[in-house]
Amino acid sequence: MQRRSVVILMASTLASVGMAAFAQDAPKDVQSQLNAILAALPKFAIPMREVGDRFQNMYFAAKGGNWALAAYMSKYMNNAMNPAALTKPDEYKVWKGFYDGAFAPVNKAIQAKDFSAFETAYNNAIQSCNGCHKAMSYGFITVVKLNAPADNGVDYTQKSEPGDVPP
Repeated sequence: MQRRSVVILMASTLASVGMAAFAQDAPKDVQSQLNAILAALPKFAIPMREVGDRFQNMYFAAKGGNWALAAYMSKYMNNAMNPAALTKPDEYKVWKGFYDGAFAPVNKAIQAKDFSAFETAYNNAIQSCNGCHKAMSYGFITVVKLNAPADNGVDYTQKSEPGDVPP
């Protein structure tokens, strides 16, 4: 009965992400099912795309004094990489080292609501990103600061506090 529940849950999950065809022909053993789910999770490039958008939006939030939005973008930028902990563990360790190390001054400036320190730390983070991309053989990916946010449907100038972000 438990195995059947696992199969039903997995099939429902896969179908919900547009994999109905796979769900109908799901492998019979649990390890094969887990491997199939792992293979369906985003590797590194897809979460990194979200990271890029949130990173760009963060700048405009901080510039506009919307510190909660800047903190929110940072938090979910980091969380976007969680699938990579399973799908690309070596690369994830590099990401985690970047976020906890080189990126920490950005978060510190957000908490301090100090745009001058934020801008310096943000620019340093861009340099760090580009150095990492080169070191990992992705030198063709060069991060630049956009002239406008990646998402234009948000008010970046709404005044807020960094602590306004729910846990």
